[in-house]
Amino acid sequence: MSTTGSNSGRDIEGRDDGTAESAVRVLVIDDPANVDREAWNALVDASPQASPFMRHEYLLAMHRSASAIPDTGWAPQFLCVQQGATLLAACPLYLKSHSYGEYVFDWAWADAWERAGGRYYPKLLCAVPFTPVPGPRLLARDDAARVLMLQAMEQYAAQGGLSSAHVLFIDEADRAALRRQGWMERSTVQFHWVNREPLPYADFAEFAAGLQRDKRRKMLQERRYVREAGVTFETRHGKQIGEADWDFVHRCYCHTYRAHHSTPYLTREFFAQMAATMPEHWLLFIARREGRAIGCSLVALDPARGNAFGRYWGAIEPVNCLHFEACYYQPLEWCIANGYLRFEGGAQGEHKMARGLMPVRTWSAHWLADTRFAGAVRRYLEREEAGIATYVNELAERNPFKV
Repeated sequence: MSTTGSNSGRDIEGRDDGTAESAVRVLVIDDPANVDREAWNALVDASPQASPFMRHEYLLAMHRSASAIPDTGWAPQFLCVQQGATLLAACPLYLKSHSYGEYVFDWAWADAWERAGGRYYPKLLCAVPFTPVPGPRLLARDDAARVLMLQAMEQYAAQGGLSSAHVLFIDEADRAALRRQGWMERSTVQFHWVNREPLPYADFAEFAAGLQRDKRRKMLQERRYVREAGVTFETRHGKQIGEADWDFVHRCYCHTYRAHHSTPYLTREFFAQMAATMPEHWLLFIARREGRAIGCSLVALDPARGNAFGRYWGAIEPVNCLHFEACYYQPLEWCIANGYLRFEGGAQGEHKMARGLMPVRTWSAHWLADTRFAGAVRRYLEREEAGIATYVNELAERNPFKV
């Protein structure tokens, strides 16, 4: 474990039975570059539900590109549990001065606590910045190490006088550990496409044929609109994506955010870091008309597990239904042709159901220091959960596939 230099880790807990080799230390490290990359990625690779977004390279790129740094409201405080030179557990932890870029919304909690005279920010957040993709957040060799890291997180928040700690888009192992620790659960709904089992779809046409007639007709009509507008697509993977392509991705990404009156989170340097350190994890669809690039969608890939993740898109010329073609139909066609098992369409958006993406529950967990505030939030979450359960049941009745 590398903890040298000005950003070296500092202990928040230690357990020692008298030998250096067996001593367990919990470190807080405020620069991801000072976390051993190979040890971190070994924990990622050991998790069956991991994604590329938890890899050290991705998190470091967020920091080095000035996308997730203290100046933007993300102060890294990565937790690492070590025994001797062995990394037992680790998680991407941040002190947050706001709630932007999280996709699990707690603005109402912050407002209520501050109206009551409290100070909600900074709060402690375990998450991948700007990335609402479910997966492990508490990387650990075993449950004991995972629990130790959670206890250290609570201790760190309490000693720092922080209002709360939050772990977002967790997997089942995290969820079980957090539940045992008494953290409050919260769920949201995303929409994911899953390839047919046990016999995967042979091609896009076979997938479309499995949809109800009205959904299939609408899908084919939307694809026809794009073709008749003279739009064609180029697909580029990995190192085929050149610097000019990444320039265009960033241009489209910024255009989309500004069209929605929002500020882009990611700098151009972040995409440069992805091209340099994780090229094999990216797939780009470029929309062209009359030879000009007019739009694109960027998809992240996990080749080891056969998963794909829709990430960023944008268009600089309006074309009817281009969003559906670039963000759903092109990626789904590619996934089917390449034997991928799952395509995650990102946060929210029940319109995705008509394109064959089905509702999936995602989970977060929350710890609040003040017991009265925690009680109020717990009651709120119970009411919210009842509403989410009803919503999911209603969505199930709108199954787009033939029964």
